Amino acid sequence: MMSAREEQAPLLRMVGITKRFPGVLANDHVDLELYRGEVLALLGENGAGKSTLMNVLCGLYRPDEGAILIDGRPVDIRSPRDAYELGIGMVHQNFMLVDTMTVAENVVLGLQGLPFRLELEHMKQRMREIAARYGLEVDLDAYIWQLSVGEQQRVEILKLLYRGAEILILDEPTAVLTPQEVEDLVRVLKRMVDEGKVAIFITHKMNEVMMFSDRVTVLRQGRVTATRLTAETSPKELARLMAGREVLFRLEKVACEPGPPALELVDVEALNDKGLPALRRLSLTVCGGEIVGIAGVAGNGQRELAQVITGLRNVTAGEVRVGGKVVTNRSPLDMIRAGVGHIPEDRVGVGLVGGMTVSDNLALKGYRGPELSRGPVLVPAAIKEFARRLIDAFRIATPGPETQVKFLSGGNLQKVILARELTACGGLLVAVHPTRGLDVGATEAVRKLLLEERAKGTAVLLISEDLEELLAISDQIAVMFEGQIVGIVPAAEADVSTIGLMMAGAQPQTEGAVT
Repeated sequence: MMSAREEQAPLLRMVGITKRFPGVLANDHVDLELYRGEVLALLGENGAGKSTLMNVLCGLYRPDEGAILIDGRPVDIRSPRDAYELGIGMVHQNFMLVDTMTVAENVVLGLQGLPFRLELEHMKQRMREIAARYGLEVDLDAYIWQLSVGEQQRVEILKLLYRGAEILILDEPTAVLTPQEVEDLVRVLKRMVDEGKVAIFITHKMNEVMMFSDRVTVLRQGRVTATRLTAETSPKELARLMAGREVLFRLEKVACEPGPPALELVDVEALNDKGLPALRRLSLTVCGGEIVGIAGVAGNGQRELAQVITGLRNVTAGEVRVGGKVVTNRSPLDMIRAGVGHIPEDRVGVGLVGGMTVSDNLALKGYRGPELSRGPVLVPAAIKEFARRLIDAFRIATPGPETQVKFLSGGNLQKVILARELTACGGLLVAVHPTRGLDVGATEAVRKLLLEERAKGTAVLLISEDLEELLAISDQIAVMFEGQIVGIVPAAEADVSTIGLMMAGAQPQTEGAVT
């Protein structure tokens, strides 16, 4: 890593960057410097302006004011192609992929200088080499629509590395990796920066800031509030700088007192979108008043598990019971009526309708009830009042209930889903990556809400690749590998290393573990 940085000129400077949207000042005269051979962590709450600033750097937005300099020379970045030509590439949180094309086709899509007849097999060999080096294994012949959110993120990382970017902007790149794979990525990044490459690492995980970065820049409400050397700061200070208040990293959790089984899966089998086995004789019980966490690397059946429980995918064998009643292969509406709430992994594509208002999105389940309708006729005034109550109760930051939901920040999008699902939930909540991409303040709020539901007697199935989250709020952790549960351990007795090994297929060694 760099030493005596003050004696060297910055590779990249963003000076006085200002970007406005209607009614919003996203970036307010932001200054940012990046030096050769370093990793800069960019922190900030959802809506603080991090993504906007990086979208300016990679050519998706034009700044209203300010300048960008590379090696002291002003550059004009008008498009992502301009950014690529300058050696700048970004993996976005909302992926830039074409669903109907294969992984390999997406990686080469838009490359300049390609021959009329593509030598795709030769290109795929290089992709495989890069994927193996970075621990980003993915089926190059699979279509994007067949992949989970986590696998799609791997494709974005692979695409960036294939194009040889020298300035890498990585937005939450470790969300789908095991602890061991994260360590591998740390080593790769260090090799890259030793060669003079640089990276801007956007994350909300404080341990990753301390592990990956040399410096940290914190944004709040569109402005830079601080820049620190990583070695001279702490997670507690950084969280305070982000949120403007003290943030609790450990939540109080009373002892679990499980009630009757709310969810029972008995020898369940199901196929994935490719028609291959995704779940293999999987059995699991979740009782009222407990949180059962599901750990596993993306693509090991977690998505199919959530879809089976919520009626979005049929099983080919086995039985699903909710509240003691058999609901195998029932429709999504039947599962809603059975009391199943669902926080999906894709909050934008599945959880919400971007072109509809906050009010309408909040009413997407409750509109069938007498509170919001009179027979087949909706009552707009009742829906608006219902929305206002939920906006206040869940502290959703929105100009009003009539604002289109697509204009909200990631944390507030998740709060809209939580408000709707928790209000409609009748005893079982399936939460899939509920804090992915959220800042520390929003993450704290979501975890508190899940614990509050647990205290009310709700059964919570928490599917997450954040092991710290699973350890913090789960009562039991079940680890999935290749569609099976390889073991279940009490969260109080689990540790990151053991869970990480189980995620790779190793059998649990914890005393009393159920296999």
